[in-house]
Amino acid sequence: MKIGPKYKIARRLKAPIFEKTQTQKYSLREERKNKKRSFNKPKTDFGTQLNEKQKARMFYCVTEKQFAKYVNQALSKKTSSPTINLLKSLEHRLDNVVWRAGILPTHLAARQAVAHGHFLVNGKKVYVPSFSVKGGDKITVRQGSQGSKMFSELENKIIETKSPDWISWDTKTKELSVKDSSFIEKSDLLFDLGQVIEYYQR
Repeated sequence: MKIGPKYKIARRLKAPIFEKTQTQKYSLREERKNKKRSFNKPKTDFGTQLNEKQKARMFYCVTEKQFAKYVNQALSKKTSSPTINLLKSLEHRLDNVVWRAGILPTHLAARQAVAHGHFLVNGKKVYVPSFSVKGGDKITVRQGSQGSKMFSELENKIIETKSPDWISWDTKTKELSVKDSSFIEKSDLLFDLGQVIEYYQR
């Protein structure tokens, strides 16, 4: 999936949704620019909902069609709330899990690595970035890829990364384990999934 100019997109959406925009330098520059802007046109409800949808979609690097599919699935499930259902679907993508674990620095890098077959899930090679990882699944780097520069100092990267509680690393088996994430918190998100759901329900 092609993203486009990340700085320009982040400025338009008014959120540091890409890793390269989550730096102090970027924050200070945007703060200075915002002070110079004399007037910002207020958004309508539709504009706000659209903006939140775009932020979520860009954050997880998914296409419009894929994102709409996730939302429709979330709305069709009777268990839990649509926002939690949607968050689970997005967070449990294989590319997102390996990024959350700190194995790769960006969503796009994780997406590409999965597509190139560098990861095994429960011992089977997976090429699909959108593969849904379930509680109890074990993720490992393929043996033939472990010598790659991409995965150098793998354990240090994982240990230094503040991963969610539902992802754990076994230092003996060199496996990532995924737990049931029914307790996922929404407080640290850069977007409002409630507004996203409202956008698709209008």
